[in-house]
Amino acid sequence: LGVMTFGSQVGKKEAFEQLDTAYEAGITLYDTAENYPAPVDANTQGASEKILGNWAKARGVRDEIVIASKVAGPGNDPGDMTHLRGDQRCLDSKNITAAVDGSLQRLGTDRIDLYQLHWSERPVTTLRRSRYSYIPDTDRQIPIEETLEALAEQVKSGKVRQIGVCNESPWGLRRYLNLSEQKLLP
Repeated sequence: LGVMTFGSQVGKKEAFEQLDTAYEAGITLYDTAENYPAPVDANTQGASEKILGNWAKARGVRDEIVIASKVAGPGNDPGDMTHLRGDQRCLDSKNITAAVDGSLQRLGTDRIDLYQLHWSERPVTTLRRSRYSYIPDTDRQIPIEETLEALAEQVKSGKVRQIGVCNESPWGLRRYLNLSEQKLLP
């Protein structure tokens, strides 16, 4: 169940009702992100994670569910998100560590089961672009290998169990998989 509207379009009471209904129906994976709820706003940022974490604690189901969350990368983000780690938001170790720690605090848990990169470091061909358009890399981008190493540290620390990508191109996904295999990284 995606909870990206919890905390803005959906209040806490209604969110708990939806989460209860989903859980009773057998849904055990709940997806959120550090920048939710949508629409993205500095005043509500993190509310979706807080509601999900409060629900899991109130119901005593943390060990029975899978919590997925995401770190906001700089590519193609919807609107201004400088309230997330300033205008230097990227997918390096410092930003990933800060994002994981913030999500863990808001979720009220010691681990995130699936942690995903929410938008790549490079722009991808979505959001009103042709999927065939060419977008060259710039020298300001964090290399995928560095991002994978930062995520590996989060897995090694036990804060994250599994990693993934969201809103990524097929080329980017292939690069992540190739480097993961070559460097023996998650």
